Amino acid sequence: MPHETPVWFITGCSTGFGRELAKLVLERGHRAVVTARGADRVADLVEHAGDRGLALDLDVARQDQIDSAVATAKAHFGRIDILVNNAGYGYQSSVEEGEDAEIRAQFDVNVFGLFALTRAVLPIMREQRSGHVINITSVGGLIGFAASGYYAATKHAVEGLSDALAAEVGPLGIKVTCVEPGPFRTDWAGRSLKQTESHIADYADTAAARMKTTSGYSGNQPGDPVRAAQAIIDLTERAEAPRHFVLGKFGIDAATAKLRERIEEIESQRAESLATDFPDAAQD
Repeated sequence: MPHETPVWFITGCSTGFGRELAKLVLERGHRAVVTARGADRVADLVEHAGDRGLALDLDVARQDQIDSAVATAKAHFGRIDILVNNAGYGYQSSVEEGEDAEIRAQFDVNVFGLFALTRAVLPIMREQRSGHVINITSVGGLIGFAASGYYAATKHAVEGLSDALAAEVGPLGIKVTCVEPGPFRTDWAGRSLKQTESHIADYADTAAARMKTTSGYSGNQPGDPVRAAQAIIDLTERAEAPRHFVLGKFGIDAATAKLRERIEEIESQRAESLATDFPDAAQD
């Protein structure tokens, strides 16, 4: 990072992680571009920041707004040091009952919008030979829970892109981190969550039950968005940034259990797997 304060570019700042992160970044004296679908929804965040804060309209599903926001940020600050791809929302349904329009709309924001904004910012970071791309995914990007198949698919897609991106831009001085929250006290399970009610009796104890549970705990989740925002700021100041940063006890427990289960399953089929290679192929 340069000696002067870093420039953050944060999406989805009207609520939740994005809003709390923007507040803390500006309170720390850093510079920030804070965005939302309607700059008026985040204008208060930069009210007392002077030239250090810039509130911009940004719907990440619109390429014209991505291009405009990135160009304005570059013109105002001359650089972008930390991109936080936070904009996104949840959608729940059984896989069978998922609505095509809802699925595509979620992918447009959670996946294609994130991809497009990252592509727009990367030339700036490559020129600088420095930068940090932080993608807010989810424990759902590591695990597919009942009722969250399509949401999990968007977050798995971001995880896969991030793996490849890290391999490509690491040698250029650009870091990549996926932040994977468990349940946090944001609007994700409240007004930001879309659901397609399940009417198939066979899913009553799986998808339907989880949708009911999710809606019921909105506002009572164990995770604190302010503490999470501070942890994200802290990780940008580490000499070595983590590729994955799981947030909260639920997330840690669920992710580590899933990974152990996956390793055990792969190892249990080692002989059968190796038998699919040509006989003369080199094997360890």
